[in-house]
Amino acid sequence: MKHAYSLALWCMLTAALAGLYRLADHAPSASADGDRPLVLLTEDGPRTMTMAEYLPFALAAEMPVSFGDEALKAQAVAIRTLALAGPRHPDADLCADAGCCVAWLDEPALRRRWGADYEANIAVLRRAVATTDGEYLAYAGEPIQAAFHAASLGRTEDSGALWASLPYLVSVSSPETARDAPELVSSVTVAADELALALDLDTDAPPEMWVEQLVPDGAGRVDRAVIAGKEYAGRDLRGLFGLRSTAFDLAWDGEAFVFTVSGYGHGVGMSQYGARAFAAQGMDYEQILAHYYPGTELVSPAGQSASGWPTKNISTPAVAASRPASSNSSTVAKAMFLPWRTTLARAVMYSPPAGRR
Repeated sequence: MKHAYSLALWCMLTAALAGLYRLADHAPSASADGDRPLVLLTEDGPRTMTMAEYLPFALAAEMPVSFGDEALKAQAVAIRTLALAGPRHPDADLCADAGCCVAWLDEPALRRRWGADYEANIAVLRRAVATTDGEYLAYAGEPIQAAFHAASLGRTEDSGALWASLPYLVSVSSPETARDAPELVSSVTVAADELALALDLDTDAPPEMWVEQLVPDGAGRVDRAVIAGKEYAGRDLRGLFGLRSTAFDLAWDGEAFVFTVSGYGHGVGMSQYGARAFAAQGMDYEQILAHYYPGTELVSPAGQSASGWPTKNISTPAVAASRPASSNSSTVAKAMFLPWRTTLARAVMYSPPAGRR
């Protein structure tokens, strides 16, 4: 009888502990992120949640779980920092559109994507968020505009080449290569008559003579191109022909013009594939962040304000602010729906949205 009572008591305690474990695994515990409210603008309207609830699902939408713990931690800090540098909308801190703010997927979407791996994957992401609880990057005491992109394949871009010049968003080396990410080398093929129409060219020269000069910027990307006597900004050509980045070559192959493109995204700030490569070399997330955002400080929320968080920064320009006007805006508008043929070097393992990147 005494043995049966002890066994029953043991079973009750075990069940209680298991329940507590499940709660701890699925619900954010008391933390700096858990104390920070956040309003996310979704397709269904604004949603209020805590930073702890938001970050794992934004992280899931922005970086593959397979990129490893240190890269995931670096990405978590970058997303948290962007959220703190807002608000980016009148009625929300940020939105779930990667073309504007940061990508985000809800639980049903991730369960459909991951299937039986959902619990294991979300646990990895929650661990990356919890390990960096409340940490953000600051410059001159304020959260920075922690821009990031998919891949640079050699060197990141200076923010001044695209937007407002910020001292911590400068061009730095990035270790990923085409061998690390062969799916991030792509090509776009454009027929001569389509190129002429898109760029409003009027020339009698043969197509092999049209591409006169590709002028690189300090990061080795195309700053401007001279084609059949006309000059175009590299960023305009990227948008016009749907190129993945401004790191491209343009040549006539005898039948059509071929853009050969390296990397994916605007190239400013942290490269996600670069973070993965650095992590594989043994760097931790703090070192990765220090490399891609030089001159910044990794700040713990303790002691930053009465609530443990910085006040909203309204003086630092948004990353997308001060974007130079298109030098050929009417041409871009006229030709934006022409049928360019895009060929990837191989099937894309990870295809981040191109809007913001």
